[in-house]
Amino acid sequence: RYSVFYNRLKNIEENEGGLDKFSKSYRTFGVNQFVDGGIYCKEWAPGAEAVFLTGDFNGWNPFSHPYKKMEYGKWELFIPPGQDGYPPVPHGSKLKVVIRAQNGELLYRISPWARYVVRDEGKVNYDWVHWNPPQSYIHKYPSPKKLKSLRIYESHVGIASPEGKVASYKNFTYNVLPRIKDLGYNCVQLMAIMEHAYYASFGYQVTSFFAASSRYGTPDDLKEMIDVAHSMGITVLLDVVHSHASKNSEDGLNKFDGTDSCFFHSGPKGTHQLWDSRLFDYANWEVLRFLLSNLRMWIEDYRFDGFRFDGVTSMLYHHHGIGTAFSGDYNEYFGLHVDEDALCYLMLANHMINFLHPECITIAEDVSGMPALCRPVAEGGGGFDYRLAMAIPDKWIQIIKELKDEDWNMGNIVHTLTNRRYEEKYIAYAESHDQALVGDKTLAFRLMDAEMYTNMSVLSPLTPVIDRGIQLHKMIRLITHALGGESYLNFMGNEFGHPEWLDFPRKGNNESYHYARRQFNLTEDHLLRYRFLNAFDRDMNKLEERFGWLASPPAFVSEKHESNKVIAFERAGLIFIFNFHPYRSYVDYRVVIWHSSLIVIFKYKILLDSDAAEYGGHQRLDHSTEYFSEEYPHNYRPNSLMV
Repeated sequence: RYSVFYNRLKNIEENEGGLDKFSKSYRTFGVNQFVDGGIYCKEWAPGAEAVFLTGDFNGWNPFSHPYKKMEYGKWELFIPPGQDGYPPVPHGSKLKVVIRAQNGELLYRISPWARYVVRDEGKVNYDWVHWNPPQSYIHKYPSPKKLKSLRIYESHVGIASPEGKVASYKNFTYNVLPRIKDLGYNCVQLMAIMEHAYYASFGYQVTSFFAASSRYGTPDDLKEMIDVAHSMGITVLLDVVHSHASKNSEDGLNKFDGTDSCFFHSGPKGTHQLWDSRLFDYANWEVLRFLLSNLRMWIEDYRFDGFRFDGVTSMLYHHHGIGTAFSGDYNEYFGLHVDEDALCYLMLANHMINFLHPECITIAEDVSGMPALCRPVAEGGGGFDYRLAMAIPDKWIQIIKELKDEDWNMGNIVHTLTNRRYEEKYIAYAESHDQALVGDKTLAFRLMDAEMYTNMSVLSPLTPVIDRGIQLHKMIRLITHALGGESYLNFMGNEFGHPEWLDFPRKGNNESYHYARRQFNLTEDHLLRYRFLNAFDRDMNKLEERFGWLASPPAFVSEKHESNKVIAFERAGLIFIFNFHPYRSYVDYRVVIWHSSLIVIFKYKILLDSDAAEYGGHQRLDHSTEYFSEEYPHNYRPNSLMV
């Protein structure tokens, strides 16, 4: 695999003047304004017979501005500045690329490199708008340094408001970022930023790869949002979708030059049978240029600090993971069923990012467990910094759905939380946006269900269902945070047990925005119990910020007691003790401490207690108590203490 990567990189060096120049093509392709006011246009349309530029600037004459055909399917056009020196294509004017297909048909297309597209009210398709303001937003704050402990707040700008509407970049900047900072998260991962015509696709059916979604505001609004996040010390990641593209042709990449291929494989190989979308041809030179330039544009123009690559499993295998259960057998990861071209692209992408912007972070959404995906490219690895621990949320759902509390298996929980390859970093999470979507349930909704509508007020009795749900919600998140990986992720609103599900406006729900929102106001009502979960999540993150267990070596698990339902482990100098028993508490319970000194006596105090009153607990522990280690062997360690 490394030799395939090396040969492709060598070809780029020899034929394109290096990876730096190759990935900088976003500055020359599409429509770009020169300093002297002239406009330089460049497209790749190998199947076109002729290419023209039309729009407001020429009265929509489809033939007045023809492109010149160049080598390898490229087309170029230069439009000189006007006599007054003004650019011939004004800022804010609408444009189209006109393609004469091989059958003679004229196709009106949006440039794949378009930076701004909008949909006018009452229209179905998006329009390409030339974005070149006289004064673009200037970033004021430097990007944060690469974080050791990554606490990620997964977010969607459009739903980040209690109101039933599409929220804006401005709303996120001034109302949501301060909340994220207060909760102790140091990273925000933004979904649905790359323009997508279908809002209900959650941003995963991308139509314009270089355009920030206009439904939330302008490109400058997004730049300001990222800049303000940086001023707070918050790292900003983009959920990038390079695994597939929307089938739209009028306002997407599909059939851009009139052929079935261009950016994609032709025939059945070029279509994802479950997602009904187009699949990139990663062996194609111009596809590599397009995708690598896309990554670089988001980093350099918008100042994103890295990416979460969506759908990596689909990219890695010719079967796209469809109907495949991965068991960990190495035959599943090496063979002709692996798409080496896609894997080579991911290696090139990570190599480019690490070479040009070493402070950036990359995350792989891979459910298969491909070995070495998060090892350096120089070792033959994929080059990612982190991968999502996707088995963890599935395990919690399976436990809650299928097992009584007294049947929970402590060993199985610990195995799932610790089952990861040594020196490959994992992002642990109890739930993400996947579990919040309509058709699924969040942990809070699974635990408390209909009683969330009637018994979340402190004025109503604390029923067994609500009591159990609140306590398990906190415990599940803390043990996942502390034991499950080298980073932690939470989807917006789930930290306080957001009620109900997430559903975007569509025909099936009468275009309603009722479920496409986040009711942050619930945490501000002191008569509601949501504030307890919110406070626990905040203090859990603040404690990690203080002690840095995510950046520490894996935990030492000293106990997973099946009958007592107790799990105990040590990480970053802290002892974590969980009692999952549904009705039994313990006094004088002995737990191991890692320190083996026979001379020094260690003193411990409670730092975080899910049973504390401020977190909706029963306040059964005295926080002034001091616990001392003693030379008393327990669970094969020489020292222990009583709690």
